[in-house]
Amino acid sequence: MSLADALERAASALPRAADAIRPANGDPDRLLDALDAERAASVLRWLLSQDLGAAGELAAAWAERDEGAPVFASLDDSQLGKPARKVLRRARHRLRSRGLAVAEPAPSARVARLPGAAEEPVETALVSSIDPSGARIVTLIEPHPGGGARLFQAVIDLRRGVLECRVFATTRGKARRFAREATGREPFPATAVPAGAARALLARAAARQAPDRPLPRGFSEWRSHLAAEGATPGDLVREALGSDAPPRRAAELVRAGGIGPWLPAGEALQGVAEKLQDVQKGKIIVSGGRKRDQVEEILAEARATLFGPEETGRAAEWLAETAYLLWQAGREDDARACLAAAGQQEEVQRALLETALAPVLARLREEEETSLVVRP
Repeated sequence: MSLADALERAASALPRAADAIRPANGDPDRLLDALDAERAASVLRWLLSQDLGAAGELAAAWAERDEGAPVFASLDDSQLGKPARKVLRRARHRLRSRGLAVAEPAPSARVARLPGAAEEPVETALVSSIDPSGARIVTLIEPHPGGGARLFQAVIDLRRGVLECRVFATTRGKARRFAREATGREPFPATAVPAGAARALLARAAARQAPDRPLPRGFSEWRSHLAAEGATPGDLVREALGSDAPPRRAAELVRAGGIGPWLPAGEALQGVAEKLQDVQKGKIIVSGGRKRDQVEEILAEARATLFGPEETGRAAEWLAETAYLLWQAGREDDARACLAAAGQQEEVQRALLETALAPVLARLREEEETSLVVRP
């Protein structure tokens, strides 16, 4: 992905810097001229957590400018991953080789302010990846009217609704640090999204609240503020990329453990596992080929049972939401594959099912490889 495209995404995630990012039109020099050191550091920090290629290009360009020295001196890299720190080390080395002193950043210092002096507002929306059960964390950080910052953190599931919701009041410094740590955490960093897209996710989850599970109190009290109709991150990536890609790659991601399996761990899945165990423990010894046929029949029946219209629709949403995360991480081909799989789910459904049943299927394969086959 080009630097201009990555900066456009940064503008959506960093509204306080958007007015400088967009007019620069991807030009590193124009962008540096338009930003003060603190905001320039925030842009570079975001790119370091979201798109290392673009971050490296921007850092290299800024290292050729004397004005870049304050940016790198103020950027705290303690919460960044090793590849991102390597990018910063190269840029700082380039500045030093040009005769500019660039000290390693000291721990965050407290800057005295006059009473009533304005601070930069904190406005951030983050989403986590989707865990194997289908749950994820949505975080909204905003200025508190009384000073400091307010942080909303909800655990949602498009199958079960809003599972948890907590509201915190904190300082703006701690809120910024929380966001930096969340987006820099490896191997599963949170991803910045437009606040409206985060609120759309919350609204969609609340609309599907399970009848036997009341909305968490914190969410009920703040629902009108937290939830709003609109485009979710999955809707945004679908509009931006389309789905012109082979869906097979999405199934490979599932089997590799990168996404999914998102199947309900209830009686239906347990019943499938028991049928497979019956094949394994069968008293009548049959050929390996016949056992494989039995397994295929059980899996085909299970896919038809577990992936009815509702579950197929939810899987499409999970795939689209995952596509947004992959897109923001610079993995556009994988994102397109997930979008394609959302509309052509046969292969990915099979992969989701096999991943959820992996322990039982592994025992069956092991038995087939080591047992004596008796043919009729």
